[in-house]
Amino acid sequence: MPRRKRPPFVIAGQEIQPGKRVPLELPYAQLVSGSSVAAPLVVMHGRQDGPTVWVSSTIHGDEINGIEIIRELLTHLNIRQISGTLIAAPIVNVHGFIAGDRNLPDGRDLNRSFPGSARGSMASRIADIFIKEVVSRCDCGIDLHTGSSNRVNWPQIRAGLDDEPTLELAKVFGAPIVINAEIRNGSLRQVASENGAIALLFEGGEANRFDQESIDVGVAGIRRSLAHIGMTPPVELPATTPLIAQTSKWTRSSRSGILHLDVDLGDRVQRGDYVAALHDPFGKRLSRIKARSSGVVIGRTHSALVNQGEAIVHIAELDD
Repeated sequence: MPRRKRPPFVIAGQEIQPGKRVPLELPYAQLVSGSSVAAPLVVMHGRQDGPTVWVSSTIHGDEINGIEIIRELLTHLNIRQISGTLIAAPIVNVHGFIAGDRNLPDGRDLNRSFPGSARGSMASRIADIFIKEVVSRCDCGIDLHTGSSNRVNWPQIRAGLDDEPTLELAKVFGAPIVINAEIRNGSLRQVASENGAIALLFEGGEANRFDQESIDVGVAGIRRSLAHIGMTPPVELPATTPLIAQTSKWTRSSRSGILHLDVDLGDRVQRGDYVAALHDPFGKRLSRIKARSSGVVIGRTHSALVNQGEAIVHIAELDD
């Protein structure tokens, strides 16, 4: 009997035939000028059956590192070797990306607005479209983020590690550390998990900048993940055995002053170790700041000037 041809993949009103890689736009809304706003997508619909996967970036409009991760990822993928369907969404929050802003024009955080509503706020309507057109069709997804608020993050995977398939894929990704992160209400990961999809959140680098180390980790990790779930042929890419952490804590500034950090991303620290010092404008040391917990530094502030209570060093507490 002749092999059954896969049906076309329909998204944003377009039919994509098997064996095709198609760039398209997902219409969102209109600007006050009357111009339309649409999110760019690249869909690779393979000839062979397989999983449906999304990879998304820039849910926060200033977290642009994932755009480059997706661009480099697509250069490695050959449509003739794809089993299943890949939906790449490099810019989800188009409004925020254009404005260089984390949030949408209505001030809402898109990643606290899922699953959204067709009759809700701007953020809610965009969330609703993205869930219906992209996430609801997928078996697996990887959402790409960076540090925010003048912070930088060590490359890391955040996921619900109590689910065995999620834990396995998180390890396969091969980031330096995997963190068992609680699901935030209104997040994309929450809705994807409720729909039965495996959802990983990748953090690395900082807002408004490309960080090549994080980009390299992200590209290699997604390629390993796609191969692991059977979407692409096996890839020989070196990967570290990731550290595993169940919790993480921020160490905060004890006073206001000029900050001098003594630790960097990836450093191991023990509870009570000095991680920073504060000085006044005359050079007098005001205080030294100790780590609140033992573990590895996964994030830090870029600010040289800090106020009392500001988060300065993020430490993940490692499993034994």
